[in-house]
Amino acid sequence: MPAPPSLTDADRVHLRRCVELAADALAHGDEPFGSVLVSASGEVLAEARNRVGSGDATRHPEFALARWAADEVDSNDRAAATVYTSGEHCPMCSAAHAWVGLGRIVYATSAAQLAEWLEAFGAPAPPLRLLPIGDVAPDVEVVGPVPEFEDEVRELHRRSYEGG
Repeated sequence: MPAPPSLTDADRVHLRRCVELAADALAHGDEPFGSVLVSASGEVLAEARNRVGSGDATRHPEFALARWAADEVDSNDRAAATVYTSGEHCPMCSAAHAWVGLGRIVYATSAAQLAEWLEAFGAPAPPLRLLPIGDVAPDVEVVGPVPEFEDEVRELHRRSYEGG
């Protein structure tokens, strides 16, 4: 299956980094999610990995980047920035993204894929419905999923939920 038509080589580089951050999160006992915030000029502004293992289930990387951007990035620059992430934003993160006025989102794997994988792994259901970003933040430009990352991200989630 070909990648989405609006995907660039730079997008792939940033998504690759997100998958690396997801693997790092898993290695540190967290769920495998990673995200990168990139300016309109292509500068990496910030990176984050999942940190829910701390006991705070809101410590998603997309939420952390939204909060960081609200404090550190001018509103015009936020609107022109792109958030890359290993997995589509959950509703909490989609809302945070929209509320702080961040721009485009590019994700490697979708919420629908994650829901399917969790069911197949016998993992507990998340405490909220996994919705597409557009259902929560309809004015945000979204690109994803990107098929070339599917197997690798699915394997990270399998390892997370099967203890490997």
